[in-house]
Parts: sequence; structure tokens; C-alpha cells
Amino acid sequence: MLTGVRFNSYRPCLPLAVQRAIMNPQAAVTNPLAMNSDAPVFEADVPSLARIARGKVRDIFEVDDQHLLIVTTDRLSAYDVVLPDPIPGKGRVLTELSNFWFARMAGVLPNHLTDVPLTRVIPDARVRAPLEGRSMIVRRLNPLPIEAVVRGYLIGSGWRDYCETGAVCGIELPAGLPQAARLPEPLFTPATKAAAGDHDVNIDFAATCDLIGESLANKVRATALEFFKRANDYANRRGIIVADTKFEFGLDDAGKLYVIDEILTPDSSRFWPQREYKTGVSPPSFDKQFVRDYLETLDWNKTSPGPRLPDDVIAQTVQKYREVLNILTAAPP
Repeated sequence: MLTGVRFNSYRPCLPLAVQRAIMNPQAAVTNPLAMNSDAPVFEADVPSLARIARGKVRDIFEVDDQHLLIVTTDRLSAYDVVLPDPIPGKGRVLTELSNFWFARMAGVLPNHLTDVPLTRVIPDARVRAPLEGRSMIVRRLNPLPIEAVVRGYLIGSGWRDYCETGAVCGIELPAGLPQAARLPEPLFTPATKAAAGDHDVNIDFAATCDLIGESLANKVRATALEFFKRANDYANRRGIIVADTKFEFGLDDAGKLYVIDEILTPDSSRFWPQREYKTGVSPPSFDKQFVRDYLETLDWNKTSPGPRLPDDVIAQTVQKYREVLNILTAAPP
């Protein structure tokens, strides 16, 4: 998530560098001059550009008055806390999958991508190498102060809200629904954006209208729901359920709306394998819910600093992210 920034059962063979990083995640180097392109990136450093923001996962650099460089690192956040261990290769998975979905959704709403090549922004090949595949040169836009969350199933904070109130973010639901139940229709349940270390707060649609205006709120809701429908129609044909997801949007100076940041990735979405889906439990997933489930077994209060992750949790997370990327983007048989 980007805040406070103006945007004017396949088990893949992992690269040796990734295997080494899993065995010693703290060996992730933050200076790209000192690492090869396969080493995990916990923090990007581009000496020729000014870093203007650091999100939970993304580092943002100013290119010029019209463009930003966004580097998707291998940091992982859970419960709005950045964990100390990187997930090797994660940033490249998120970038590749976002680019895939940006292209598929271009007919619904334009996105923040540009055709400016990374070589023009970072001509030094040594600096550029570890950033290849995890970087975007984007339009400089004005981010909206909300996350556009869409829920198709009763899980996560929505399930907890329902158990306590019989509703999700103030939207009443039928009584007696089990955990992971498919909702009668997808719900738009926005949240405020939190800075790193703080927690997002669910808000109702009226509060969204207060923040960004009723007309824009209606357009954001309609667009987010259309994205969700199209994504599920596609993913279902690949054996994947998109249980919920979140989108971010920004405006240019003329008031034109764009989708920004990331879209339909394992960081921003819950992906469930259809063959293993059932209600009454939290279904197996291809996303960071696997890490959340592990964290729930710990005596941790979900505030910073986050706990270290065991090697096997890191390795399985790498595999889950790579697997869903392969399922969703591979050419049909």
C-alpha cells in the first residue's frame, strides 16, 4: 500500500540464490550495488534518485515531475506489520502478476503504467540488475485515501465482524452463514489507508462518500466490483477462487481515475484452490494467509516488531506465490 505519496500441487525448482536466502533470510542485502539479480531485496537503494516514500512492500522514487519509480521489494507485511524476513522473489511475482491483470483490465479503467523503460531511468546496469522485473515507471497521480476492498466470501476480518454483529462493515447478511461461505453477492467494503505499522480501519460507504465525494465513491465502487467479477470469471476457469481483494485508485490533475499500486496479487487478495474449498474453516490458499495462519499460532500481539519466520514457512510461501502466478498466467493447454 502506498500512502502519503503523490502519484502525478506443483512445487517449482527454486533458484540457488533463493534457496540460500531461505536458509539465511537475513543475508538479504539492501544495497543493489552489492547483490546479484536473484538475491532477495528488502530495501531498494537507487543512488541517482531520491526516495520519497517507503510503503510496507514498495519503495518509491521520484523520476521527474510526471513519473515515479516503484520498486516492489521482497518485504512481507501481515496485520499491517512489516515482518523482518524477506520472501525471496516475491516482488517479482507481484510485479509480473500485477502487469498481467493491468493488461486484462485495461478496458475497464486505465492504470498508472507508462512505457518509459527502466534503462532510461537507471542507466547503470549494476544498479538496475536487482531491480529488473520488480520495478514500474508510473504516472505521478494523487492517490485516493481509501482501499477499495471487495469481498466475495465470508473470511478474515469480515468473518469476525459477522460473528460479532451479523453484518460486514455495516452491511447486513443472512443469519447462520458458516466461515468461508460464498456471499449472496460481492460486497464493497472500503477501508482507510494506514501508515506502516498502523492498522487499516474498515469504513462504510457513507464515510467513503465523505472522504472522496459521492460521485467518485460510486465510480470507485462500480469499478472495483467489475474488476472482481472479471477476475473471478477468469480465475475460476483456472481452478482458482478469488475470495476477496483490494484495489487502490488515483486521480490525475484533470480528475481522471486510474487504478494504481498492485492489482489481484497474493499480497492484496485471497486465492483459494477450488478443489480444496469448503466452508466452516479457513480454506487452503495461495497467498499470505498461509503466513497469517502461522502467526496465529504465536504469542504475538500483532504490533511491531514482527516475529521472525521459520525457514519452512518462508520456503512454502515462495512456492505458493510462484504456483498461483504460474496457474493464472500460463498459456491455456
